[in-house]
Amino acid sequence: MTNTGAAVPVTFSPYDYEFHEDPYPICARLRDEAPLYRNAERGFWALSRYEDVVAAFRDKERLSNANGVTLDPAAYGPHAHKTMSFLAMDDPRHHRMRSLVSKGFTPRRVKSLEPRIEELTRLHLQPAIERGEFDFIADFAGKLPMDVICELLGVPESDRDALRDLADTVMHREEGVPDVPEPAVAAALELVQYYVDMLAERRRRPTDDLTSALLAAEIDGDRLTDEEIVGFLVLMVVAGNETTTKLLGNAVYWAWRNPEQLAKPMADPQRVPDWVEETLRYDTSTQVLARTATEDLHFHGRTVPSGDCVLLLVGSANRDGRAFTDPDRYDLDRDTGRQLVSFGSGTHFCLGAHLARLEARIALTQLVHRVRDYDIDAEAAQRVHSSNVRGFATLPVTVRPRRLRKG
Repeated sequence: MTNTGAAVPVTFSPYDYEFHEDPYPICARLRDEAPLYRNAERGFWALSRYEDVVAAFRDKERLSNANGVTLDPAAYGPHAHKTMSFLAMDDPRHHRMRSLVSKGFTPRRVKSLEPRIEELTRLHLQPAIERGEFDFIADFAGKLPMDVICELLGVPESDRDALRDLADTVMHREEGVPDVPEPAVAAALELVQYYVDMLAERRRRPTDDLTSALLAAEIDGDRLTDEEIVGFLVLMVVAGNETTTKLLGNAVYWAWRNPEQLAKPMADPQRVPDWVEETLRYDTSTQVLARTATEDLHFHGRTVPSGDCVLLLVGSANRDGRAFTDPDRYDLDRDTGRQLVSFGSGTHFCLGAHLARLEARIALTQLVHRVRDYDIDAEAAQRVHSSNVRGFATLPVTVRPRRLRKG
């Protein structure tokens, strides 16, 4: 253990607003001073080093998903699968559910969305740019991923703003409340009821969307139940929408903070994938994921008792100097060959990772085609407050358009 000379032991809780504003100084101390951290008050352990987090993701036998991936008491437990779908399952239940879902959520279906994603990007981005000043989240980054998910699921345009508001409310955490706030619980129930009704409508009148495909998915006579489909749809609209919105906001913010890096995709749009990958490493949307120990586990000379909750600090792992050179530098020239853990690893690797990367690539490419530079009002920007997800709730920008490039 490295002696940093700190007089006060490091403390960490994913509910602290200080952690939401800037988790990385705390993560650095955790990696050096307490690589296996214990919070007795909240009843969890935390792993912060890259090698430990990667190994934990891959240890599906001893670190279980069955209680869900969030510390929130109201969401953590054997009922977690109702709103977290296969994220809150172990094999063989996880393998069965994921296999059936994959029958509908195919790479071909995602690929077929590309022209529509480009169209939706132009639809939201061009009017915002023409105004010159806008909220990057409310006017663009929050709209695009929700529209893409809703296109995929078959949600009518008239319902999308309301669903986005519900998804935002589900993720919000109130200062000093170490659990799911009552408005978030109510929003989750409203989302569930919306998809119950939509599923009933698809049974009566099937369409060509993912919801109908999930109803038809079958492997050797096995089909998804209505409860399983609704759980997956809620997961899609919350996780699939929120994390991509935050990825886009984080990319725009950190490139602005590092103008020498922003200049690279501005000069050459082929560098946009590097922009996406470095943002996923430097300030990933998903910061914290929970697991449950199924037996006594030993890390760094200490023992995690069977049954205890273990938090995997994804954001910390991606900033670990033991894995990444100069980890606190935002660098689009970085070798991205080293595996990031932004989308997890192992059997629970994010099913929507390809869609998130596709959306981000298209959105940021369209941005650099249309804008020669931009400023952010950092004083007016506001961060979301969530025990799992990091990003902006509001991000005011001023843009200077350029003549639209071809291609």
